[in-house]
Amino acid sequence: MRSIVLEVDSEDEGTRIDKFLTDELEDLSRSYVQKLIKEEQILVNERIVKANYRLNTNDQIHVNIPDPKVLEILPENIPLDIVYEDDDIIIVNKPKGMVVHPAAGHYSGTLVNALLYHCKNHLSGINGIMRPGIVHRIDMDTTGILVACKNDKAHNSLASQLGAHTITRKYEAICHNRFNVESGTIDAPIGRNPSDRKKMAIVPNGRPAVTHYQVLENLQGYAHIECQLETGRTHQIRVHMASIKHPLLGDEVYCNARNTYHLQGQTLHAKVLGFVHPSTRQYVEFSAPLPAYFEDLLKKLK
Repeated sequence: MRSIVLEVDSEDEGTRIDKFLTDELEDLSRSYVQKLIKEEQILVNERIVKANYRLNTNDQIHVNIPDPKVLEILPENIPLDIVYEDDDIIIVNKPKGMVVHPAAGHYSGTLVNALLYHCKNHLSGINGIMRPGIVHRIDMDTTGILVACKNDKAHNSLASQLGAHTITRKYEAICHNRFNVESGTIDAPIGRNPSDRKKMAIVPNGRPAVTHYQVLENLQGYAHIECQLETGRTHQIRVHMASIKHPLLGDEVYCNARNTYHLQGQTLHAKVLGFVHPSTRQYVEFSAPLPAYFEDLLKKLK
């Protein structure tokens, strides 16, 4: 059980307690806060309150967060598109719609479930039982190249390279609106959207984020681009491109345009991944071809 005590400042007077706690405790969703209130795990001045309770200055809020239940993540015989594999790493081409690792609402059918079956017990344990072998991830509806590690030595090596921004990561995307320039760089910090905690946004106190983009071809009302990441923030390409009025086609979170082509999420593909191999110490680079739906769209938009 984790216990937290918070005191309310005058600037938060009148705020609903469930909203206040969701903003203050970023790892808790509003629905989970409401569940804790209903279970009497959250008290104000040692009294039971409801989720719509309006805060007063100097209120003392006591929050008890139960220890999470340990879930058993099971191996599943899910086919993998394996690009490369050795004793240290496995490179896969992730399909659209597959979640990388188990999380709330997705405890089966993930890439981790498939890797547990394919690699048996040979996955690094640094990220715990929920994310064995996972060093980095791509969004559920983003396709393409991803590496997993089979041992802790390989994991530490790749994590260090990620931290030093020396890994090559190139993506291809289709975005709204043609460009008047051939290339550019977006250098803008990314953090949680203060008005919607489920979304990311460019915020002054966010983490540094740099995306380099190159226009591969201007299409009819759209553009085919390549993006190279210096950093790897959550939704980085999607947020950055939307910020310069080129949101990704099909993006249901950061694009307000109508989904004319009935796509499943953003048109984004992790094309190239390059790094220094953890054992040979030689630079290696892998790529995954564009998925069929992406190729078909390019033909339609020419």
